[in-house]
Amino acid sequence: MLANQQSLFNIPEEITYLNCAYMSPMMTKVEEVGIEALKRKANPSSITANDFFADTEKLRTEFAALINSPEPNRCVIIPSVSYGMGNVMRNVSLEEGDNVVVIGEQFPSNYYPWHRLCAERKARLKVISADSSKSGRGKKWNEKIHDAIDNKTKLISLGHVHWADGTLFDLMEIRKRTNDVGALMVIDGTQSIGALPFDLQEFQPDALICAGYKWLMGPYSIGMAYYGPYFDEGVPIEENWINRLNSEDFAGLVSYEDQYQPGALRYEVGEHSNFNLVPMLLKAIEQINAWSPAEIQNYCADITKNELNALEQKGFSIESPEWRGSHLFGIRLPENVEISQLKSKLAEEQINVSVRGDAVRVAPHLYNSRQDMQKLTDVLLHLK
Repeated sequence: MLANQQSLFNIPEEITYLNCAYMSPMMTKVEEVGIEALKRKANPSSITANDFFADTEKLRTEFAALINSPEPNRCVIIPSVSYGMGNVMRNVSLEEGDNVVVIGEQFPSNYYPWHRLCAERKARLKVISADSSKSGRGKKWNEKIHDAIDNKTKLISLGHVHWADGTLFDLMEIRKRTNDVGALMVIDGTQSIGALPFDLQEFQPDALICAGYKWLMGPYSIGMAYYGPYFDEGVPIEENWINRLNSEDFAGLVSYEDQYQPGALRYEVGEHSNFNLVPMLLKAIEQINAWSPAEIQNYCADITKNELNALEQKGFSIESPEWRGSHLFGIRLPENVEISQLKSKLAEEQINVSVRGDAVRVAPHLYNSRQDMQKLTDVLLHLK
């Protein structure tokens, strides 16, 4: 099992940071790469034509390795989840009477595109919420999602885990069902890719969209996406020079080109060469690949299992391990505990977690320890 990696970060000792789902802290070496990249602009003569392409190729290759994609040119650089979903939205075939399936209370950037598209095309948006019961919640939710996909479903868009409480969705079964009816499966991997194993060849999503500043451990305003064969002849949401065939030839740029770069590269954001953010995200993903998401899961499970068992025995509700992530999970409070009282105590103890809906969202990583979870557990238990 991996050892604690706190030494690679600059988290203040007095802070207990259990909130990677909000934003990851930056590794020291990622910070250093960013500083050096920023300095390059002081002497632009040092930035060559090849520099517009070299690091982006490396980044696509590292991300492809992370998700087990054999085709790095299907992996593209995006600025945000909304941008990545916008490319999907523009190319979905949807007609009156069709439906799109989304998950209840999923992140807004994975709701608004489908809400708008369904309204424009006079299609139905089916929002599948969790069962109100606490027992078997994850299993029942997955069953409801499976049953909601029918012959009129053209697309389902969801995360691998729910962003608010870490509920795990069975992508294999959902993929089987979408294949049965000919629907697309689009995954928002923001709260899972980098910390939870994801095998693209196993799940075969049509698109995978992922922000870079959470579990990919990168900076803000950059992310990664994968677009499958369905999108090969699609129309991107913007037209930029670098996504066109032969854009490497700067001298020939005014010889306008109708064809795009191969694979999914037509969907990359303009100025995706980003000389500051690309090297930082590249360095971060290289480290994640060295650790491996499976080992991150194992580590998080190991440092949290005893404390979560103790909380369950005292009336707190936590999803069973087979239906949640170990890196992201919700702790639902007993009825006699006030959220406002909890927030005040957490701030006093400098414990950083998030409250999402009726759940305390806890998101540990390799920089955390059992002692961090014990500190959180002590606060929760003394609220009763």
